[in-house]
Amino acid sequence: MKNFLVWATTFLILAFSGVSQAQDSARGAIMRVTTRPGVVVPLYVVWRNQAVATVVLFSGSKGGFGKPGDDGWPDSGNFLIRTGKMWASQPFNIVMVGRPSDGIDLGDGAVRIGAEHGADNVAIYKAVKSKSNVPLWVVGTSMGTISAVASAVHDTDGLISGLVLTSSVTSSKRAGAVPTQDLSKIRVPTLVVHHEKDACKICVPSDARTIAGLLVNAPIRKTVMLNGGSGATGNPCEGQHYHGFIGMESAVVAMISAWILHPAS
Repeated sequence: MKNFLVWATTFLILAFSGVSQAQDSARGAIMRVTTRPGVVVPLYVVWRNQAVATVVLFSGSKGGFGKPGDDGWPDSGNFLIRTGKMWASQPFNIVMVGRPSDGIDLGDGAVRIGAEHGADNVAIYKAVKSKSNVPLWVVGTSMGTISAVASAVHDTDGLISGLVLTSSVTSSKRAGAVPTQDLSKIRVPTLVVHHEKDACKICVPSDARTIAGLLVNAPIRKTVMLNGGSGATGNPCEGQHYHGFIGMESAVVAMISAWILHPAS
């Protein structure tokens, strides 16, 4: 773990050194996509000149990204959302997925694998690709991993270039849990990242280790189990606990970003 932190921190420093001051202070914008008749999904987007990839971020719980704060960035405490500036320091376009206007319940795993959410996501991916036709990577955390996996399983249009699953939902008691979906249909590089101390009862670390073995048709698959961070507090299924990689966010974002740039087993 020590070697991982040294490597990841070094990568992060190098990544920041190549980012202009303008990019450091850049704010995103709200983009609204009509996904189904009468339904709009807001996205918080940051477009980057010469981006090499787009990362689409699916948060956990009931989804969404909160509201932009005084600094113009979403205020959600979810791991993928609160690290938005870290993602934006990488050579990526950033897309945070909001909640659809018809109020479908993304806190329900069955909804996240359902046809309506699936249609929303396809429309989002196509809209994003129309703005920037670079490889699109889907990144999910906690309940967001259900959405991310379902997208990849049903990606008949070849919109998705890669998949990253953090703090995956593994318990079969939750509809759409990652191991219960047909992972054999996923044919893109996939990274599984989990914390050894994740105490969320539906995101069991030992079960997360089995995910890669089910990705039999993914050309590259890798599992990274982490053990570090500090300051865990509150609900073990929320972002301020090990479930949300508390105290080690920059190293985790750097490691994932490096893998997206150069996937390897």
